Amino acid sequence: MQAGTRNPALMTGRGAELGTIEMGKRANLVLLDADPLTEIHNTQKIGGVVLHGRLMTQSDLTGMLTKAAQIAQQRHNAK
Repeated sequence: MQAGTRNPALMTGRGAELGTIEMGKRANLVLLDADPLTEIHNTQKIGGVVLHGRLMTQSDLTGMLTKAAQIAQQRHNAK
């Protein structure tokens, strides 16, 4: 987990603003419903996402995917 979050932030000199969950740092993270350290497939059990400090629930994410699929279908049909 650190290899994909904390370590890159430290290596790029951005450890003060991102890479760990702390007060004052950027809040961009994925909330999982199960521990990915016990089973790698748990990385697919997404409960929500925090992007720019805003929580997007599973319902929000599903709605976004549905809307994106509708737009893609409309563009495909317009060709």
